[in-house]
Amino acid sequence: MRKAFADSLLNLAAGNSRIIFLTGDLGFQVFDEFHARFGSRYINAGIAEAQMVCAAAGLAKEGWRPLVYSIASFATGRAFEQIRVNIAYPHLPVVVVGAGGGYTYASSGVTHHAAEDLALMSLLPGMTVVAPGDAHEVTELLPQLLQLGGPSYIRIGRYGEATYQADAPVELGRARLLRPGEQVALISTGDLASVTLQAARQLGAEGIHPVVYQMHTVKPLDTATLDELVGRVETLIVVEEHGPLGGLATAVGTWRAARREAPRVVRLGPPDALALGSLDRETLRHRWEYDADAIAQACRAAWSGRERG
Repeated sequence: MRKAFADSLLNLAAGNSRIIFLTGDLGFQVFDEFHARFGSRYINAGIAEAQMVCAAAGLAKEGWRPLVYSIASFATGRAFEQIRVNIAYPHLPVVVVGAGGGYTYASSGVTHHAAEDLALMSLLPGMTVVAPGDAHEVTELLPQLLQLGGPSYIRIGRYGEATYQADAPVELGRARLLRPGEQVALISTGDLASVTLQAARQLGAEGIHPVVYQMHTVKPLDTATLDELVGRVETLIVVEEHGPLGGLATAVGTWRAARREAPRVVRLGPPDALALGSLDRETLRHRWEYDADAIAQACRAAWSGRERG
């Protein structure tokens, strides 16, 4: 995803002289071509995320289209107050880019974990929040974010994420149908889309065919698609690499609470806990039961009408 972001940024900047990129001392080699071609529109703010956001706000006020880039935990956590006051409050069109969302940097420890970035950004009024699932979705969503009149946050991965094919277009604010099905809906966000599809393939061999959606846009939530699932499925299984509060599952739960009739919602994802130690991402997903095997097992239980044990 990171290379897709860099390539898309390069192409977009070539066609829009007002795009300017600010990085928090990250992205060496990844953005070298951008620096070479658009040197005056490349700013390395150093390890000073708060100042970087303040500078981006000032640039936006002067008609620039800034993108600020850092590791997701730093981009959203360290600079939250500045994003809230200087970008969200005046509703400025700044794109905040969080690289390595979730537990992409799991082995680097808690400082680099970003299991609350979607919640932090979703709390801010007027903030659009997206978590693409693969490089293609990054390429399609970035220009749509740059067309917005207000702030946005995009969580991207690092590199090597699996890609997937789907006929549905990538539209900001619309869930993407990855696989048709019935009775149970698997709804993912971020790069767990490919893991969810892996689970669906396992289940297909058993005659279990859940519908699979990728909700790359966490805010605003595509409630229209959720409304269409009412009466069609009995259970929504939400899969997220995010804490249990403030992410996609919370948004879906809020939607459900406002309806008289709605499917049961099951959440799969990290618990309300810090991931201590230096475990790799796959180990965390297995331990906290939101890898492909766990997703498949939750779907089997829902398919048969039993609670997940």
